[in-house]
Amino acid sequence: MNQQYKSDGYRVPSPASLLRLRLTHHWKEQLAIIRTAADWTVLLYILIPGLLLGGRYYYGFWHDPLPAWVGVMPYAMFPAILALLMQGGIVLLLHEGDLLFLRQHPKWLRTVMRGGILYSLTVTGLMLAAGFLVLLPFMVRGYGISGLQALALLVLSLCCGACVKLLKHHARVRKTGWRRWLWLTAAALPSVLFIRLAWLFSASTGLLLLAAAVYAAGAVLAYRSRMSLSGTFLGDVREDFKQRMKIAGLLLRGVIDKPRPTRHKPWIFRRSRPLLRTYSPESRLADASIKAFVRNPGHLKLYLQFTGVSIIAILMVPSFLKWIICIVLTVLMAYWLLSFWKLFAADDFIAMLPLDKGQKADAGTLAVPLLISPFSILLAACVCLPLYGWWGLVSFIPAGIVLGLIASRMFAAIRLSR
Repeated sequence: MNQQYKSDGYRVPSPASLLRLRLTHHWKEQLAIIRTAADWTVLLYILIPGLLLGGRYYYGFWHDPLPAWVGVMPYAMFPAILALLMQGGIVLLLHEGDLLFLRQHPKWLRTVMRGGILYSLTVTGLMLAAGFLVLLPFMVRGYGISGLQALALLVLSLCCGACVKLLKHHARVRKTGWRRWLWLTAAALPSVLFIRLAWLFSASTGLLLLAAAVYAAGAVLAYRSRMSLSGTFLGDVREDFKQRMKIAGLLLRGVIDKPRPTRHKPWIFRRSRPLLRTYSPESRLADASIKAFVRNPGHLKLYLQFTGVSIIAILMVPSFLKWIICIVLTVLMAYWLLSFWKLFAADDFIAMLPLDKGQKADAGTLAVPLLISPFSILLAACVCLPLYGWWGLVSFIPAGIVLGLIASRMFAAIRLSR
């Protein structure tokens, strides 16, 4: 039966021909994405010297003395690096239009899916082999493993990579929401077990090959289960699109924000009860601003990141600088939170509310100290506990509240017009 492949304008005589067309289209699509971000001439000027320099270093790792850090690094670090290369998804080479055409011919559909799985596992195998070759001089010269042991570890890595990829693909196309993340976590356990087995059986070629046989059997069972799945076509197409757009996502990560999924209920404050006891207009507006801040992933992520960096900075500086750094960082946080409040109060929806400037300023004066309190309390704990011991355990909460209140009220008096 002939299948009309409209995007290329001619009739496809067999499922194998359709698979070749899909693979060619996939490669062209990925190359086109890369060309939009980098010129081939520039890439050659970077790639050729990089390969020459890397080759010289690699030759040195085999013949020159190894760096000192190789003897300090535990052997388990090598299989851990290989386990990272096992991550990723599977491209089934399915398109949205296949729901109307290709799905009517199961033999053609199975051929395309089988070819996509084989292609994805081949790419994973090449990545693992390349990473293994890079790590090989350190394992052979630094830890004295033999050629047979290295070959057995490579076979184990390839079998484990195929098993992990197929199990994760199962979870991605069959589950959604929190169940999906739970199953993805369970599917990652074989890679964690791989690190343990590669470390324990590093001196035994037979045990490494036995573990590889178990992983290979698991991969075969996962493959058969994948090919027998039904009712997952839309999930397959959605996951396929995500995998094809991975390179584009990496290139656009620093340019545009990631689209936020539509939710009927937020993750935080799901019941939307009032946070403040009073029901005045100022309290209601302050309540809304706190919820808007916490529910915004960008604002919450930046808040947590700045908090983590601030804690590290205070713990690293000498004792006589801790309070100074704590005060400076709290002032910076107060300034940023006041900036968020001014943007929130200037929103078109907020402008529709019958509130004057004084009421909005009072609401900001109430909201910002509440937002800054967790930050200032944590910073005060990082100062008081190392400096004052048990007294610090008692005093860090009041000190943090007072510090955050002073910083926020100071900027509120300066930047909020009444």
